[in-house]
Amino acid sequence: MTGDLTFGDLLIVSLIAVIAPLVANSIPGIKVPGVVLEIVAGIVVGPSVLGWVEVDEPIAVLGLVGLAFLLFLAGLEIDLASLRGHLLRLALTGFGLTLAIGFVAGAAFDAAGWVNGPFFLAIALTATSLGLVVPVLKDAGVADEPVGQLIIAGATIADFGAVILLSLFFSEAEGGTASKLIAVGSFVTVMAVLALVLVRAGRSMRIDAVLFRLQDTTAEIRVRIAVALLVGFVALAANAGLEIILGAFIAGALLGAVDRDTMSHPHLRTKLDAVGYGFVIPVFFVASGLRFDLDALTRSPGVLTRVPLLLLALLLARGLPALLYLRPLGRDGATIAALLQATSLPFIVTATQIGVGIGAIRPATAAALVAAGLLSVVVFPPIALGLLRRRPPAAESAPPTALSTVGHRPMGTQD
Repeated sequence: MTGDLTFGDLLIVSLIAVIAPLVANSIPGIKVPGVVLEIVAGIVVGPSVLGWVEVDEPIAVLGLVGLAFLLFLAGLEIDLASLRGHLLRLALTGFGLTLAIGFVAGAAFDAAGWVNGPFFLAIALTATSLGLVVPVLKDAGVADEPVGQLIIAGATIADFGAVILLSLFFSEAEGGTASKLIAVGSFVTVMAVLALVLVRAGRSMRIDAVLFRLQDTTAEIRVRIAVALLVGFVALAANAGLEIILGAFIAGALLGAVDRDTMSHPHLRTKLDAVGYGFVIPVFFVASGLRFDLDALTRSPGVLTRVPLLLLALLLARGLPALLYLRPLGRDGATIAALLQATSLPFIVTATQIGVGIGAIRPATAAALVAAGLLSVVVFPPIALGLLRRRPPAAESAPPTALSTVGHRPMGTQD
């Protein structure tokens, strides 16, 4: 029945998924995200080092599902209702500055022959890893404070913009930007119609009663609906000639927008996290390590020098816009925001795979960019967390800000 399919390689990947978080949490004094160890372990057991595992069909399929689920859960983290007023203006302005700085960096690397056009690198440098940053803010107890709100808002706009721009300008599908704009417009129209349908269905007492009865049985009906929504939007995006990451991301954002009242089903998000982070997402990250071109990175010392330069470009592109936060957050708050906004890995991994496939970025530069993303995840959040813990008491006692008050009170100032 299985033909030529074997599952030995997938077994090794599954074991890495088990071992990586255990190792990450056993290192004293250092909190290394498990995703970093998953990618590194993939590099070690993959063709670049030991050659034990290759990306065969089961790993490729589950890795693709893992990528879709990763973007789906990232979209689910987004609180669209909170993006308004001064907070939205700051986030949009910061995203514009990020693109401008990224374009300058891309032009420099394009002149050096590292990329084929500056705009791809500009987009690759725009995203922030919401899934990695939000836990840091929650652990520090500042997710609802001005610093947390501004960082989450900036990351939300950055992720939305990065996914849409990558789909518009660097999709592997045929057709120019105009045709892709039409495709995006059609996609958004379908999304809006579906959102209305979901909202209406959610208000039906009969439907709600059925969902409530089945949600915690073996039917797990809400989880199945969420997965169907994800697969449907991924298929819709693929058929429209767009990247599947756009469909997955929008599906998560849509579900989060129409399913804000979770009183009747408080465990849905936990169940979705369990499916994603407990199963398919680790396969994607380990597979990314298996695909990592270590030979291209280590072939010459000149290629290795690209890593710190790209890390600096990432810090400048995502960190400098945090200067906009000096007034509401003060210097320490803006520094924290700069470091966390410059924390980016999943989107970089995804973007580089697309970029290499369409020839927008050279394999050596792609490997260096992923290495820079790995360093950003390892280095920036611990520094930011240390700064958060050293904040003056006045900043800790600041009340959770209303969105309209962001921009009027620096961190650490007295009333």
